[in-house]
Amino acid sequence: MISVKRENPSAKRHADSAGGIAAESRRARTHRRLIAEAIKLARYGSVVSVAEVAAAAGVSRATAYRYFPSHSRLVDAIVEESLGPVRRFESRALEGTERIRELFEETFPRFKEFEPQLRAALQLSLEHWALEKSGLLQEEPFRRGNRRRILARAASPLESRLGPKAFERLLKALSLVYGIEPYVILKDMWGASNREVDRIARWVAEAVIEKSLRDDAPPAASPRARPRER
Repeated sequence: MISVKRENPSAKRHADSAGGIAAESRRARTHRRLIAEAIKLARYGSVVSVAEVAAAAGVSRATAYRYFPSHSRLVDAIVEESLGPVRRFESRALEGTERIRELFEETFPRFKEFEPQLRAALQLSLEHWALEKSGLLQEEPFRRGNRRRILARAASPLESRLGPKAFERLLKALSLVYGIEPYVILKDMWGASNREVDRIARWVAEAVIEKSLRDDAPPAASPRARPRER
């Protein structure tokens, strides 16, 4: 009599789950290795390609392109890894001005730490803008704009004081000095040190907030006169 060995469904599910976890772990390790190599390659401020990152990480181009199907996705991942703490920062202050002050104090130095990588992202953004305008861009354009959400979250208590239009103008003004651009302008044109860039950016931010609150905030309602007693 031939005995048939029945498969244990529970054991099969366990094996499938273990295999899935192992595969996910391999994918996560490969992704981390690719990102780490991309950040290293971009430390000189050059725009790296997916093929260069694949070679540095010791994986095939096909594998690298599965993670980063375009140049834009690769650079976006570099920026995400570099500025993760900046995007996640949440001030505990209640007042809007203090929240923005804390944002600059705690996160602005991050731009200095990853200056070459962020310069590369800025370079790609400018290249894509030119190619898109001329109709020659052959991949999805690299878009920037995370600072809009970061600044809006930090400055949110000021919106009720300023109103929507003035609040948006304040965010636009702050976005001029919150990012890699102050480093590019002040260091390349003026030879400023990192410390000076930091001081000037904070000074401009403080001045912009003060100007906005002085000019755009509605005047406080004057207390009503008490009626005379008869």
